[in-house]
Amino acid sequence: MKSYIILFIVVVFMHTITLVNVTIFNGEWNGIVLFLSNTLFIIAVFYFGIEFRANRKKSRST
Repeated sequence: MKSYIILFIVVVFMHTITLVNVTIFNGEWNGIVLFLSNTLFIIAVFYFGIEFRANRKKSRST
């Protein structure tokens, strides 16, 4: 799967949990949503870094 698709899925999931928190739970779970959003962001940055480094090494070797 392409890296931009995975990163797009992460962003969509982050927005979905925020939307659910605001609409269904009336913002009562702000701490949990913030924790999940930050965790997903860190995972996405880590994944992007791995993909970027792999593509950079691949382009330098050719």
